[in-house]
Amino acid sequence: MTAAQVSFTVESPRGNRTVTVSYDRTGTGDPLLLLHGIGHHRQAWDPVVGILAAERDVIAVDLPGFGASPALPEDVSYGLSTVVPTLGALCEALDIERPHVAGNSLGGLLALELGREKLVRSVTALSPAGFWTQAERRYAFATLRAMRGIASALPLPVIERLSHSAAGRTALASTIYARPARRSPEDVVAETLALREATGFDETLAAGRSILFSDDVSDIPVTVAWGTKDRLLLRRQGIRAKHTIPGARLVRLPGCGHVPMNDDPAAVARVILDTSR
Repeated sequence: MTAAQVSFTVESPRGNRTVTVSYDRTGTGDPLLLLHGIGHHRQAWDPVVGILAAERDVIAVDLPGFGASPALPEDVSYGLSTVVPTLGALCEALDIERPHVAGNSLGGLLALELGREKLVRSVTALSPAGFWTQAERRYAFATLRAMRGIASALPLPVIERLSHSAAGRTALASTIYARPARRSPEDVVAETLALREATGFDETLAAGRSILFSDDVSDIPVTVAWGTKDRLLLRRQGIRAKHTIPGARLVRLPGCGHVPMNDDPAAVARVILDTSR
């Protein structure tokens, strides 16, 4: 797996600005872009990358303002109307023409938007944002803010100490994983710090207040998959996604939480590969 950064220009109200994105790339075959959720980082996909890379050229990215990717320039917003073209520009910079895309949570919403704009060949959206009621959105946002508050308040030695027991990993990560004890101590520490240090968190959350995905995604394969134990975006939102995108395949992920890649890597990889075939 090759870790790298790429810089490219995007338009802003004050002219062109440079955006830098960190990514890992591995495997051979048709290109597959992987997009993580808010407050997370590209390593969320690590449990499935090896499986996917046997058939795909896998590019896992840190979204701008998350993981190792710097924040967007001050005059570039975190709204969909800016971030989606930014991802299109990223693909151009990497010389990737219409990749397949899989995204989780915020990444799932972005994947669907890329599909709606015909910038990708297929979309797999895992518990995508944007199919909530206002009450469900407020609950999810309040939960995310609480998670970030806890991550910010805990000293690093405490986070490390908690990560070395199953009970501690459950306390830190049970909101997004159905099986948090399966996470390694190193992974739990890294993603807790990624949440704490995400420079794009607040602006992304603010931009999300007005988001409701209401358009069809046609002419490309689309799969929407939802974990049956998702505690952040409740699985009934998958039914709304199916109504909004009638041609989509709706898949249940039994026993999986909001970030299903770690809970059942084989099932998640199979869904992504089936869609991209």
